[in-house]
Amino acid sequence: MDSNTVLVTGGAGYIGSHVVHALCDLAWPCVVLDDLSTGHRRVLPPGVPLIEGDVGDGALVEDICRRHKVAAALHFAGSIVVGESVTRPLAYYHNNTCKSRSFLEALLRAGVGRLVFSSTAAVYGEPARVPVDEAAAPAPVNPYGASKLMTEWMLKDAAAAHGLTTVVLRYFNVAGADAGLRSGQITQPATHLIKIACEVAVGARPGMSINGTDYPTADGTCVRDYIHVSDLADAHVRLIEHLARGGDSVTLNCGYGRGYSVREVIAAVERVAGQALDAREGPRRPGDPPELVAAADRIRSALGWQPRYQSLDDIVATALAWERRLHQKG
Repeated sequence: MDSNTVLVTGGAGYIGSHVVHALCDLAWPCVVLDDLSTGHRRVLPPGVPLIEGDVGDGALVEDICRRHKVAAALHFAGSIVVGESVTRPLAYYHNNTCKSRSFLEALLRAGVGRLVFSSTAAVYGEPARVPVDEAAAPAPVNPYGASKLMTEWMLKDAAAAHGLTTVVLRYFNVAGADAGLRSGQITQPATHLIKIACEVAVGARPGMSINGTDYPTADGTCVRDYIHVSDLADAHVRLIEHLARGGDSVTLNCGYGRGYSVREVIAAVERVAGQALDAREGPRRPGDPPELVAAADRIRSALGWQPRYQSLDDIVATALAWERRLHQKG
């Protein structure tokens, strides 16, 4: 296929929109498919085609691929809230797994043979060793992680049967906002820790809860590997370039290899914002493993990827600037 157009599903969402901006910054042509259930038109660059529709609509996906001469796809569309997946598991299997199957089938019918899939560190569950590398046996402890793992299995089998080249990117905890504030987290209600803490800092919510203080970690709260959304977007651009060069299928962690506890994150937001936050201890959330930190050597060696925002304070600063813009404070 002569075209190098990239189809971005969920491209009007938080991560997807950052990737669309990164692609446009490097003059990669792209087209966005989003049902706008959590995405927003206003975070997209001007001039990028946006088709409002369902990623599970195979006829629509095939038509988009043929009309826009799509050469590769980035698949972000899906449901992502761990706690909600525990209470609504069938919705997650439908949205994340069944619709991905329909999407994949449509790509194959349209002759699109390159795909980057947005997966998650939640496929690892509660790993025996931390940092966790890509060779660790997946053992998800919530339906969100299980729904993403099922899609990984489908991609592997489809690649073997149909010659599809796939990259699976297992994200750790994504946070922050574009340095130029072209995009950031908008979806309400907020579920990401750094966004919630920044909302408290700008007065958009009265306080926050620390969900569990009895985990087997240094301070009793969950530990996560936080990655800036712009570094994640850069990794996606490098993966599209990898596929365009004829690169092989691969599964990669995307994190920094350094974990921070909930209390450490709150302290960082207080430090950057210059104020104390009302953070009260509360019960655990269902489906939360104690610690998830990436072994991130493979992505650095495979792509030459070098993160720019490895300081937690730098990540928080962009997230706080975004919240201040949203709420017109500071």
